[in-house]
Amino acid sequence: MRDISDKFATLRIAVAESIVRAKPASVKAVKSKSLPKGDAMTVAKVAGVLAAKNVPQIIPYCHDIPIDFVDIGFEFCKDRIRITSMVKSIYKTGVEMEALTSVAVAALTVYDMLKMVDENIYIESIRLIEKSGGKGDFSEKFWKRINAAVIVLSDSVYKGRKRDESGSIIAERLKAEKINVKIYEIMPDDKEKIRGRLIELCDKERIDLVITTGGTGLSKRDNTPEATLDVIEREIPGIPEIIRSYGRQRNPYSILSRAVAGIRGNTIIINLPGSKRGVEESLNIITPVIIHSFKMLYGEGH
Repeated sequence: MRDISDKFATLRIAVAESIVRAKPASVKAVKSKSLPKGDAMTVAKVAGVLAAKNVPQIIPYCHDIPIDFVDIGFEFCKDRIRITSMVKSIYKTGVEMEALTSVAVAALTVYDMLKMVDENIYIESIRLIEKSGGKGDFSEKFWKRINAAVIVLSDSVYKGRKRDESGSIIAERLKAEKINVKIYEIMPDDKEKIRGRLIELCDKERIDLVITTGGTGLSKRDNTPEATLDVIEREIPGIPEIIRSYGRQRNPYSILSRAVAGIRGNTIIINLPGSKRGVEESLNIITPVIIHSFKMLYGEGH
């Protein structure tokens, strides 16, 4: 079974269709609800909804997904019935298998209710029409090459007592997103030095994105949020909010992070925690929106 524990939940939608071929008289009987077994459409709708809700019981590698909506539709032509299924869920993985299974079972139900009056009935096709949601829908390209700075804030790493891991993780993830990591630095937990360096990166070196790691906790040497608040002109509260929310579902200690995010000029500054795991989790949730945030910053909107 695929591990989806690090994924984030989004609205997922999938639409599938099935074509049932039958005699014109049989198609009319389904449409008029005059089959010997009764109303095939209503029974097929119920069967399709139940199928969508029970996919993990049928297909081993499918996850147990909270289904928010299922709609079964019918379109009648001379010698065929087009059945569609739309499935919606707010979850971490897609619902295409739910839509396909749903429409397949709805088609089989129609087949079962028609077979006693039509020996030539057959299911012609079952296919996915469309799907949306997930990381792919939020992967964007930007006309501007984004230059980034990764700043590691740690007294122990600065003095060589510990090896940096968090900063290198950030740098590699940004490079994977085609973001140019122009600066990678290690600094001590000194508020004035942090403040001064952030101003230089924004005003003099014109860095587009500054991501810091470390100094967001509760100790007296954790000064990153205060230094950042001194520098930024506008906050982006949603970024640290979603990082804490996403992290809390995996580790309750994540709520103790005091990280902030904001804008100075045309530079976006984001504080991340200092732990390796905290950085990985934070990047999982914010990476898809980084490029979009620059589109908004440069007036391109949503």
